Amino acid sequence: MFRALLITILSIGAISTAYWGYREHQEKNAVLIRAENNYQRAFNDLTYEIDLLHDKIGATLAMSTRTSLSPALAEVWRLTSNAHNDVGQLPLTLLPFNKTEDFLAQIGDFSYQTAIRDLEKEPLNEKEYTLLEQMYKRAGDIQNELRGVQRLVLKNNLRWMDVELALAADKKPLDNTIIDGLKTVEKNVASYAETDFSPTATSMEKDEKGFSRLEGREISKEDAKKIAKEFLGLKGMEQMSVEQSGKGANNRFYSVSIQQPKPNSITYMDITKKGGYPIWVMNNRKIQGQKISLNDAGAKGLQFLKEHKFENMELYDSAQYDSIGMFTYVTNINGVRIYPESIQMKVALDDGGIIGFSAKDYLSSYKKRTIAKPAITVEEARKRISKNVKVMEERQAIIVSNLKKEVLCYEFLGVYGKDTYQIFINAQSGIEEKVKKLQNVEPVYE
Repeated sequence: MFRALLITILSIGAISTAYWGYREHQEKNAVLIRAENNYQRAFNDLTYEIDLLHDKIGATLAMSTRTSLSPALAEVWRLTSNAHNDVGQLPLTLLPFNKTEDFLAQIGDFSYQTAIRDLEKEPLNEKEYTLLEQMYKRAGDIQNELRGVQRLVLKNNLRWMDVELALAADKKPLDNTIIDGLKTVEKNVASYAETDFSPTATSMEKDEKGFSRLEGREISKEDAKKIAKEFLGLKGMEQMSVEQSGKGANNRFYSVSIQQPKPNSITYMDITKKGGYPIWVMNNRKIQGQKISLNDAGAKGLQFLKEHKFENMELYDSAQYDSIGMFTYVTNINGVRIYPESIQMKVALDDGGIIGFSAKDYLSSYKKRTIAKPAITVEEARKRISKNVKVMEERQAIIVSNLKKEVLCYEFLGVYGKDTYQIFINAQSGIEEKVKKLQNVEPVYE
C-alpha cells in the first residue's frame, strides 16, 4: 500500500516537473519569437524609410519653388527621425553603427534648419544644392546596401536573434551575413568625407480621413457574409466567421475570415457597416509559377473593378514581385486623374486571381465632383517647372496638397538626370504643389 502511494506521488511529481519544464520552454520560445519579430520589423522599416528618404531628397533637387521646398525638407527631417528610431530597435549595442547614425543626424539637422528658415528671403545657394546632391548619392548607397542585406535575410531565412546572441557571446555565428552586411554599410558611410551640414518643422503627418461620405443602410453580419461571397466569387464550400468592430472605432466595419479548402487558404476581409463596401482583402494562398504576364494581370484587375461597380478607373502604376503583380488604379474623369480615389490590388500571376485589395483611399475620398476650369494654361504652367527637368508628358489631375486640400493641377512627367519625376503645378495659382520621384527599374541584389 505504502509502495503504491509512493509511486503515485513520485509520478505526480515527475509529471508536474515535466509540465513546468514544458511551460518554461514555451514561454521562452514566445519571448524569442516576439524579439525576433520586433527585430525583423525594425530592420524592414529602416530599409523602407531609407528608400523614402532617398526618393524625397531626390525630389527636392527637381523643385523650383520655395513653397514646395520647405515642406519637402521638413519631410526629409521626419524620415531621418523615423530611421533613427528603427536603428535604435536593432540588436546593435555591441556592433558599432555610429557613423550611419551620425550621417542620419547630419541630414536631419540640415533639412530641419533649412525648412524653418524663410527661403523666399534666403533661398538655397549653390553650396547647399551641392550638399543635397551629396546626401542623395550617399542615401542611395545606403539604400542599395540595406536592400542587399534584406534580400539575403529573406532568401536564407536568417534570424536576428542569432546575431544578438553571437554578439553578446563574442562568438562568430555560422552565417554572419547580417553582421557583415551592416559592417559594410558602416564602413562605406565612414569613408565619406566630413561635410559641413550647417545652413539652415512642420509635422507632415498624414491626415486620416474617414468614410463619412459613404451612402447606404447599415448592414448585418449575414449581409456581410453575402457581400464577401459575391465579391470574392466563393462557391459555398468555405467556412466563414464575422466579427464586428468595437464601438469606439471611427469607422464601423465587419471583419470576415474565410477558410477555403481548395486551395487550402485563409482570406481576410473588412467591409464597412454603412453601405457594405469592401475596404480590404488579403489572401494567403501559395502562389505557383508565373503563367500570365504583368500586363494581362493588370487588365484582369481593371476588369474586376468594372464588374464590381468601380467606374472610370484606369491603371496608374504596376510592379512585379516574384509571381505577384502589384497595381494601383485611379479614377479618370474626362481625362482628369483623381489621385485621391485610388485602389491598390495584388494579382497572382499563376491564374490571375485577386489576392490583395485595398480601397481605403477610394472610400475616404470618393464623392460627386464638379471639376473647375483651370485659371492658367498648360503653357503657363510648364514655365513654372525647373529648367533642369525635361518634360515628357502632361495632363490634368486632382491631388491632395500639403494643406490637406484637394487641388486641380497640371501634372508633368519629367526627367532630371537618370530619374523621372511627377511635378504638379496648381492650375489656379500656378504654384508648385508637389514633386514626386518615380521608382526606377528594381535592381537585382546579388
